[in-house]
Amino acid sequence: MTLSNPITLTIIAATVITSIAAFNNRYLFDRWKFNAYAIKTERQVWRFFTYGLLHADYAHLFINMLVLYSFGDVVEQYFHYYFPTTWIFLYLILYVAGIIISTLFSYFRYKNNPAYNAVGASGAVSAVLFASILFYPTGKIYMFFIPIPIPAFIFGALYLLYSYIMARRNRDNIGHDAHFWGAVFGIAFTIICRPSVALEFWRQIQMYIGI
Repeated sequence: MTLSNPITLTIIAATVITSIAAFNNRYLFDRWKFNAYAIKTERQVWRFFTYGLLHADYAHLFINMLVLYSFGDVVEQYFHYYFPTTWIFLYLILYVAGIIISTLFSYFRYKNNPAYNAVGASGAVSAVLFASILFYPTGKIYMFFIPIPIPAFIFGALYLLYSYIMARRNRDNIGHDAHFWGAVFGIAFTIICRPSVALEFWRQIQMYIGI
């Protein structure tokens, strides 16, 4: 018996174990969380990656891992189909680079602010989510507070718009910048890996809306 999405499950397991460990170890949490000021002044560059293994609480961890589990399988299947010899490497690059790249904007924005911190895999999860939307734009996405399924391409457009607006407002404690740039990276990386996916994406939408 083989797992249908082994890489996603491995990432989830590593993230859950590390996050729970950090819940009970304040030194680990403080040492690994994203802090742009510490990266700039103390050259603690590992924080660009390790923050993605931490979460603020169990709810934060559960939501991120649920979304990753829901869409990671789709991306694994498409990567395995289109890139049979390199799909594991490409999937890992999508996820790991998603963690790093999604926080670069925050680094330049907060590198002189020692009080700014961030944790969570949201940027990488957004990269995986939007890769899945590119491959399967007419798939249905369910949200907790909306009882009807939303076509993935419509959800994606609304998600990008919402993340952009909320990042500009910067009024809450959520990393909307990471959500937005993680999504953008997921789109860009998938198109770079398979340029024809953009045309395939549009054709699926055309068939869906009947034009």
